[in-house]
Amino acid sequence: MNLVIVESPAKARTISKFLGSKYLVKASIGHLIDLPKSRLGIDIENDFNPKYITIRGKGKILNELKEASKKAEKVFLATDPDREGEAISWHLSNSLGIGEDDPCRVEFHEITKTAVKNAFAKPRPINRHRIEAQQARRILDRLVGYLISPLLWENVRKGLSAGRVQSVAVRLICDREKEIESFIPEEYWSIEGVFKGSDNNSIFSAKFYGKDGEKIDLKSEEEVNKILASIEGLNYKVKKIQVQERKRNPAPPFTTSTLQQEASRKLGFTTKKTMMLAQQLYEGLPIGEKGDAVGLITYIRTDAVSVSPLAQEEAREYIHEKYGDKFLPDKPRKFTSKKGAQEAHEAIRPTSVFRSPDVIKKYLKRDQFRLYKLIWERFLASLMETALIEQIRADISVGDYIFRASGSSVKFPGFMVLYIEGEDEEKEKEKQLPPLEEGQTLKLISLTPDQHFTQPPPRFTEASLVKTLENKGIGRPSTYSPTIDTIQSRGYVIKENKALKPTELGFIIVDILKNFFPEIIDEDFTAQLEDKLDKVESGEESRLKILNEFYIPFKNRLQVAKNEMKKIEIQDEETDEVCPHCGKNLVKKHGRYGPFLACPGFPECRYTMQPKKDTGVKCPLCNGSIVERRTRKGKLFYGCSSYPECRFVSWNKPLDKKCPKCGYYLVEKKYKGPYTGYRCANKECDFQEKKLENK
Repeated sequence: MNLVIVESPAKARTISKFLGSKYLVKASIGHLIDLPKSRLGIDIENDFNPKYITIRGKGKILNELKEASKKAEKVFLATDPDREGEAISWHLSNSLGIGEDDPCRVEFHEITKTAVKNAFAKPRPINRHRIEAQQARRILDRLVGYLISPLLWENVRKGLSAGRVQSVAVRLICDREKEIESFIPEEYWSIEGVFKGSDNNSIFSAKFYGKDGEKIDLKSEEEVNKILASIEGLNYKVKKIQVQERKRNPAPPFTTSTLQQEASRKLGFTTKKTMMLAQQLYEGLPIGEKGDAVGLITYIRTDAVSVSPLAQEEAREYIHEKYGDKFLPDKPRKFTSKKGAQEAHEAIRPTSVFRSPDVIKKYLKRDQFRLYKLIWERFLASLMETALIEQIRADISVGDYIFRASGSSVKFPGFMVLYIEGEDEEKEKEKQLPPLEEGQTLKLISLTPDQHFTQPPPRFTEASLVKTLENKGIGRPSTYSPTIDTIQSRGYVIKENKALKPTELGFIIVDILKNFFPEIIDEDFTAQLEDKLDKVESGEESRLKILNEFYIPFKNRLQVAKNEMKKIEIQDEETDEVCPHCGKNLVKKHGRYGPFLACPGFPECRYTMQPKKDTGVKCPLCNGSIVERRTRKGKLFYGCSSYPECRFVSWNKPLDKKCPKCGYYLVEKKYKGPYTGYRCANKECDFQEKKLENK
C-alpha cells in the first residue's frame, strides 16, 4: 500500500478514485507546521533561521499521517504545485523521515485521471529553491507584521496590522481618494444633432466635431451659442464617408488575476468568493450519473496564459464540430505570458472542453455553474477565429463646421459568438449608421447643446485594484484575495456600492508608514522584492542575501519609529441615535462590512446597530421614512425607520411615485449602460419605464 498526502479532503476523495486500491489518500488539511502565532519565531542573529512548530490542533492529524507512513511501502506528497504546496510537502517530508533526495513529490496542474496517473509515473525530490523562496517571503512578511504591528497597537489602536502587500494596497486606495478630493471639475460642452436620411426611418445622431478638419473643444455656453447662431438655417450634407475594417482578437484564457477581475465585472463576485468557488471546481465535484468526482478546471493560482497542445487540439475539435471551420484559425492561437510568469503552469481552463456548461449544469450549484461557464467560454473563445468589425465614420458639413457620426457592424463575429471580455467602465456602444452617400443632403430634426463636467478618477473596485496590483508587480496570484479581505477586516477600507473607500484609520496608517517605513509602502520597492523572490525560486539569488538587504535598513527605521512615533487618538464620531439599553449617544465605527453604530459604553454595553441613511422617501405602509440598511454580510436593503413597529423591507430602492397602472409604489430598476428606470413593486403588475440617464 502506498500513502498519498494532499491538502484537502475533497482533493483526496477525487484522486483516490483515480489511483485505485493500492493507494491510501489522506489530507493534511493545509499546513501542519508553521511559525508560532504568539512570537516572532525567527532567529535573526542566526541567519534568520525560522523556528517551526506544529500548528495548534494539528498534532492529531500529523500523528495519523506518521502512523500511516510507517505501514506504507512508499509515501507520495501531492500538494499544490506552488510555493505553499512545496512548503507543506517539505514539512511533511521532514516529519515523516523522508530523505532529501527521495523522489516523493508529485505535481499535477489538473485533477483528471490522465494527469494524475502521468504525475505519479514521474515523481521528483522536493524543490529546494522553491522552499527557499517560500521561506524568504514568509520571513519578510513575519518581520514586517510582527515588528511594526506592536507599534501600531501602542500608538493607534489594538488589533491593527501592517504587511508588505496590504500596506501598499491601502496606500493605492488612499492616494486615489486624495486625487478624487482634490479634483477640480472643468466645464465642457457638446452639441448633438439628430438627422434623417433619404429613408424616413433612417434617423441617426452625430456630434459636433470642429471646423475645417480641426477638432474644437467647446469650453463654454457662449462658444456653443456662437456656433449655433452661425449655422442656423444652413443645409447639412454628408461631406466624407470613411469605412474601415478592423480585426478584433479574443482575450487570452484566464490567469488568477483576470479571473478575479472578470468574475467581479460579470458575476458580481468578490475575489474571496471567486477563489473559493474556483477551488471547489479544481479539487473535484461529483459529475455524471455515477457521481464520480472529477476536477473540472486546471490549477487556479497561475499568472501564465499558456495552454497544453492536447487541450488546444481538443478545443479545436470542439469548435470544428460545434461552429464549423470558418470559426477555426488555421493554426492554434498562442498567447505570451507576462515577464516573470511561471510557464510551468497553464492558464485556468476546463479540464475537458467537452464538459460544456449545459452538460454539467444539473450537477453544479448556481454559482459554481456561473463561474465554470465563464471559464469554459473564455477558454474556448480564446482559440476561435478573429472577429471582423466594419467601422463607418461620416463627416457632416454645415457651413465651415463638421459634425461626426460613427457606427460599426459585425462583418464576421468569430469568437464573439461565444464570449466578449468585460470592461471596468461601461462604454457607450456604437450604433449602426443607415446607408449614406457623399454629397447627400440631410434633414435636421434637432440640435441639442449639453453641458458636462470632467469627472475625477473612479474609486478602486476589487477588480480594478487586482488589475493595478498585477500591473505594478505587487503581490502574486495567491495574495490578491487575502490582501483585499485583510484590509477590509482591519477597518482600513470599507466597501460602498462595490467601490473601495479608505477610512480615517486607513489614512492614519498610511501616513505613519510613509513617515517611518517608506520602503514598506513604496510600490516600486515592493515590486522589486517580488522579483527577487522569484529569483530565489529560480536559484539566481540566495535567501540570506535578500533578507540581509531588507533587514539592515529596516532595523534602523524600526528604532527611529520606537523613539519618535507619537500616540494618535482617534475620536469616534458621535451621532444623534440613542442606545436603547443605557441611553448614551451611539458612535460611528467602521467594520468589515462597512460603518455601524455602537454604544460607547462597551464592553459593559454591547449594543450595535446599522446606520440609518434616509433616502427621503416615505414608507408606502406607514408615515415613516425609508432608510438604507445592510444585512450582517453587508448587502444593502431598504427598510422603514419605524421598525420594528413597521416591518416594510425591499431589496430595491422605493420611489415617491405611484404606478400609473395599479397605484402601487414604484422601485428603482438598474439597467446596463447609461440607462436608468423604475418598475412597479407589485409582482402582478408589469409596468416599467427605461430612459437614458442624464449625466
